[in-house]
Amino acid sequence: MSAPMPAAPSAEDHALQQRRRRNAKTIGNALTWKRSVPMVPAAVLLLLFMAGPIVYSLYLAFTDAAIRGEGADETSFVGFDNFVDAFTDEQFWNSVGLTLIFTLISAIIGQNLLGLFLALLIEKSHRLVSRIITGIIVAAWILPEVVAGYLLYTFFSEEGSLNAILGVFGIPPTDLLFTLPIVAVAFANIWRGTAFSMLVYSAALSSVPSDVHESAAMDGAGPLRRLWSVTIPLLRQAIATNLMLITLQTLSVFGLIFIMTGGGPAQQSQTLPLYMYEQAFSFGQLGYGTAVALLLLLIGAAASLLYLKLLPEEEKR
Repeated sequence: MSAPMPAAPSAEDHALQQRRRRNAKTIGNALTWKRSVPMVPAAVLLLLFMAGPIVYSLYLAFTDAAIRGEGADETSFVGFDNFVDAFTDEQFWNSVGLTLIFTLISAIIGQNLLGLFLALLIEKSHRLVSRIITGIIVAAWILPEVVAGYLLYTFFSEEGSLNAILGVFGIPPTDLLFTLPIVAVAFANIWRGTAFSMLVYSAALSSVPSDVHESAAMDGAGPLRRLWSVTIPLLRQAIATNLMLITLQTLSVFGLIFIMTGGGPAQQSQTLPLYMYEQAFSFGQLGYGTAVALLLLLIGAAASLLYLKLLPEEEKR
């Protein structure tokens, strides 16, 4: 008499086996102390060169640490005195105002709008023209900041290229680095940093379906109407992301302004990074300079939160 055939596994048994296999894989991928040993050098480097300076900066901001003088001999805790001194210093508020003007002209208006315009131009242009435009714009972006600073200094100076061009059209020369230094450095930063916005918007435009524009055109919408009612809403996430990144970058610009004007004349282009540098290293007040740096960090954080508010809730996830 033949042995009975084994019963086929039911759906419940099959599901149980699948769960066991997944659990076995999860247990096999679990982080153990042996597997974490190779991560120790990276963790130590992060603690030393990232967490360490952050904690030390927080400590310095509440002390009278200095390069020379009493604070250099014996550092003492002063509480919020450095922040109170900043809020009661007219030069600090002058630097805050200049930083906001510089960021508004350079990042929010200049780089953002010009980058969007160039991205739209590249999308509609011939491939050869697009490559030429991209190459020229990106070349300015990859220049070292020191090289770009000296190049733009010679362009805006009294005997520079700008006045030579204006002279051809009979316009009298002007020294923007002396009369309107904050505007000169803002335009210099636009020239150097627009490539980033252009690349961000070019990537975003490539993901916009072409049939959306075709449908809008069939409904009678012109180019400007399609841009405002179709393209801009679809780029909302890219616009918020780009604004946040270029704003944070512009708030921290130091080398370009330092080379072109040094914060002058008469502190007319002294943004917060240059004011912080002057207080910490020229005047030797490390504690006060670090407190100003933390205030600059708070301004950047506030700007980031503001841009995040521009995003719909479903795009924040």
